[in-house]
Amino acid sequence: MSRTVYVNGQYLPENEAKVSIFDRGFLMADGIYEVTSVLGGKLIDFDGHFVRLERSLNEIDMPSPISKEDLLAVHRKLIKCNDVDEGMIYLQITRGAPDDRDFVFPDPETTPQTIVLFTQSKPGLADSPAAKKGLKVISIEDMRWGRRDIKTVQLLYPSMGKMMAKKAGVDDAWMVQDGTVTEGTSNNAYIVKNGQIITRALSNDILHGITRSAVLRFAEEAQMEVVERNFTIEEAQQADEAFITSASMFVMPVVEIDQQSLGQGTPGPLATRLREIYLEESMLKAI
Repeated sequence: MSRTVYVNGQYLPENEAKVSIFDRGFLMADGIYEVTSVLGGKLIDFDGHFVRLERSLNEIDMPSPISKEDLLAVHRKLIKCNDVDEGMIYLQITRGAPDDRDFVFPDPETTPQTIVLFTQSKPGLADSPAAKKGLKVISIEDMRWGRRDIKTVQLLYPSMGKMMAKKAGVDDAWMVQDGTVTEGTSNNAYIVKNGQIITRALSNDILHGITRSAVLRFAEEAQMEVVERNFTIEEAQQADEAFITSASMFVMPVVEIDQQSLGQGTPGPLATRLREIYLEESMLKAI
């Protein structure tokens, strides 16, 4: 069955949806995106994703083409049209399609922005088998541009990192810059040592994860100690536990880094408990 998608104010069958070949998202990666999870037919942390969306747009001097209320209505209609119980909604906003390719930004008064949303149904998202066995990761050099805090559609190197991991027979890659871990290819990275949750502090070097923010808040409410600082791959390999967070994976244990098992080589108790807390609390606040 064809999905219903949203393109520039219209709800269309996916095979009828079109965007111009001159769209700057296609030609220049001149666009911002967000992915919001859906559990039980409800949106997880929509407010947080909207705040980050507006921040990202502002950082690249792009206006917002839609209000929060209207965007929420689009999300809810797509959930209903596509009967999504568990899954995700992808949102992308670009600077639009001028008459021709040019490095200079088009005049926003004459070039309407492009806004696209579509759903991805993922039954069993909350009860992922990967959470029970944990992920294996490798380390790779972080070769992305310097503004990773902006959620742009420039995802070539993260995609290459995913493929490096796949070629190595593991699940994902952690990126390393100047000797310390920045983040995963599409997630924030953490280690646990002597009861401390350790993760890199916010800066231009990493994405300001919405799930990260919620998880750290829940951890502190549960009397867990959080330390925001850099850590190395070698330190991570000696950690008691490790995990990642993202909108699509929530809290996911990591059990191996560069072929070295952590602890017993199985998901640790702190990461497992954090996942439970995150899902419980997020469902209570879902809209």
